Amino acid sequence: MGSLSRFHKIALISLGAVGGGLAYYQINSGKNEKKYGAYNSWTTNFTPSVKWDKNWDQEPESIVRPKRSDEPEEENKYNEKLEKARSKAVRHLFLIRHGQYNVQGETDKERTLTDLGRIQADLTGQRLASLDIKWDLLVKSTMTRAQETAAIIAKHLDKDIEVKDCQLLEEGAPIPPEPPVGHWRPEPRFFQDSARIEAAFRRYFHRAPPEQTKDTYTLLVCHANVIRFFVCKALQFPPEGWLRISLNHASITWISIMPNGNVVLRSLSDTGHMEPKYITSR
Repeated sequence: MGSLSRFHKIALISLGAVGGGLAYYQINSGKNEKKYGAYNSWTTNFTPSVKWDKNWDQEPESIVRPKRSDEPEEENKYNEKLEKARSKAVRHLFLIRHGQYNVQGETDKERTLTDLGRIQADLTGQRLASLDIKWDLLVKSTMTRAQETAAIIAKHLDKDIEVKDCQLLEEGAPIPPEPPVGHWRPEPRFFQDSARIEAAFRRYFHRAPPEQTKDTYTLLVCHANVIRFFVCKALQFPPEGWLRISLNHASITWISIMPNGNVVLRSLSDTGHMEPKYITSR
């Protein structure tokens, strides 16, 4: 290739700044010089490998009775019902993993928080309080470590927050992971845990009801396997990939469900409010 002109050099520098989005850049000089071009691989005949399922939580069009005819009056009635059924607010879900606990305990009651686990829960409670959010609901798994974590967090929140227990949020094995984990094979539990954790997802993950006019903020204090599965399901990622996600103790995972049904992951396993010496995951 011959020497590059000033224009070509600037073009190459610009291409370098753009990075991996460019498939190729070709410059030929001399008598057989060809046109140069840059192509974004994702803009040329792009087809999503997986399309977003808008009806994942029953969108308004699927629950409003279809039109009986194309008459203007019938069309107006249908549109009015459709508008009334539409969500108007955002549901914010904060998924909190319990703090570090005594893994040597043989029963759930013996699997209490360690001293470090109580510190982690307290720091997370302080962090949640500092967000200056009006919390609507605190839901906690009925397992001991989640109950203790939630109790510590609640000390930092408004006294009038509604608090509930939920057995559906207990720890379990949601679905066989991919890739498989050789040393972890709880196959008998999948039949029981999978249906329960799926039911928990359906209970808490949905668009705001049409009568809700303000955004809501819900805290779910539960467990790593449950949260990881929820994240995959909410984002419509392959759920069997849940075990590839690592979550710190007392971490904050924030998911927002928009009125149009889109789901936004705002933070995952956030423990930035803790000093490194307090951060653990196992």
